[in-house]
Amino acid sequence: MKIVAFDLEGPLSPNDNAYELMGLFPGGREVFEAVSRYDDLLTLEERPGYEPGDTLGLIVPFLLRHGTTEAQIVRLARKASLTPGAQELIGRLMGMGWRVLCITTTYRPYARAIARRLDIPAKDVASTPLPLDQYRRAFALESLEPVERAEKALSSLRPERDDEKIKALLDDFYWRVLAASPLKVLLEEVRPVGGRRKVEALRKLVGDTSFGEVVVVGDSITDFPLFRVVGEAGGLAVAFNANQYALPYATLGLAGESLFPLEGVLLAWEEGGREGVRAFVEAGGARGLHWLVGKKERPLELHQHYRRLLRARAGELG
Repeated sequence: MKIVAFDLEGPLSPNDNAYELMGLFPGGREVFEAVSRYDDLLTLEERPGYEPGDTLGLIVPFLLRHGTTEAQIVRLARKASLTPGAQELIGRLMGMGWRVLCITTTYRPYARAIARRLDIPAKDVASTPLPLDQYRRAFALESLEPVERAEKALSSLRPERDDEKIKALLDDFYWRVLAASPLKVLLEEVRPVGGRRKVEALRKLVGDTSFGEVVVVGDSITDFPLFRVVGEAGGLAVAFNANQYALPYATLGLAGESLFPLEGVLLAWEEGGREGVRAFVEAGGARGLHWLVGKKERPLELHQHYRRLLRARAGELG
């Protein structure tokens, strides 16, 4: 079975839509970086009911306070760059009969707009639904006063340096203040497609097909549960310019400026499965590839180098 499922932000596009949306208002990027770090911390402590990538639900109150619209999300999608080689690779794969899926934490209007540019049909895209305009009409500005207070408090805090303060502040804000207000509906309804929800999304998209017959491509904390189950099933989990959360769970790494080397990997997969890919990589099949199963050393610095090169500040987020 020739199925490959790409994460969007990182593998297919260097942009980070949520980060850019928050950057539309003063101080928004700093708030996003703090909330993104909070996401890392909750994921690492394995908080019950929490999934990596739930950041995209947690930032919705801030987007509402600043009047962000669904149209702004789509405009950013039109301006977003594509990863070098993504369009050509997907076009060739489809021409060879591959089914190309996109499983992403990003908001649905953004994901579908980028997917259209890559000719990936909407039915093969799993992403996070967000009725932002509906929420904006439902909540008056005065109901968002607690959000304003949290925003001011977060403005001086920095990830890692202020981890304890960020966690204490946001624990109180989300799970005491907002949970006791009408805004709690945002926490209940917005369910980002990250972590184990990516695994569920892949299952829905491929039906009864074994995960051992699937290739997945990702790069970040939202991808590691999918990497783990696909790898354990005998499938191929490809880390593209990955961070420290995704790389340990990957079967194969690709660090570089483009997706072009992935075509050789997928042809080797088609001909010889996982062992075929291993042989291709270990024979020096293409630059930037490294087999990871059974290896103690992971070339994290190399991945981080290209991650920063392609994604700039967004590449430093979890």
